[in-house]
Amino acid sequence: MGKRITFVTGNPAKADYLAKYLGFPVEHRKLDLDELQSLDLREIVEHKVRQAYASVGAPVIVEDVSLEFFALGRLPGPFIRFFVEEVPFETICSMLDGKPREAIARCVFGYFDGNTLELIEGELPGRIANQPAGDRGYGWDRIFIPEGYDITRAQFNEEDDRKTYLRLKPFAALKSFLETTV
Repeated sequence: MGKRITFVTGNPAKADYLAKYLGFPVEHRKLDLDELQSLDLREIVEHKVRQAYASVGAPVIVEDVSLEFFALGRLPGPFIRFFVEEVPFETICSMLDGKPREAIARCVFGYFDGNTLELIEGELPGRIANQPAGDRGYGWDRIFIPEGYDITRAQFNEEDDRKTYLRLKPFAALKSFLETTV
């Protein structure tokens, strides 16, 4: 690992977690990046990582997540953050009353060094709860029940939280890419 990498995120704890998982230092930088209005998570991440690189001028990583409700096509998808900020969890859950509750959480890491662009994806299938539950986690964890479970991520113990987090977030694939490429 010869190059320094900057993780562009508004959450310094995410950068610390990534550095711990990867086993090498990752710098943190908070930048206000323009977000494309798109349902294509890969397109959003590619735009963000190129924009981050233009600002930092060195290798960067960005990430974004989406939560797609099958009954609503790919929505809310990448817009889930706005749903969580603006709509009570009870209302989000009730949107699916009488409809299939299957959903999929997706995460894409983007790496760009000015030449090499890599998009690395992870996903976690599951369903949307009838009602929000739990007080752990963040974002939409109170409404998402991963496949193989009967409780929301916000109700998980630390072990189940870590297992599902590592399925959603493609840290292993990112680490492998960085070890062989950077």
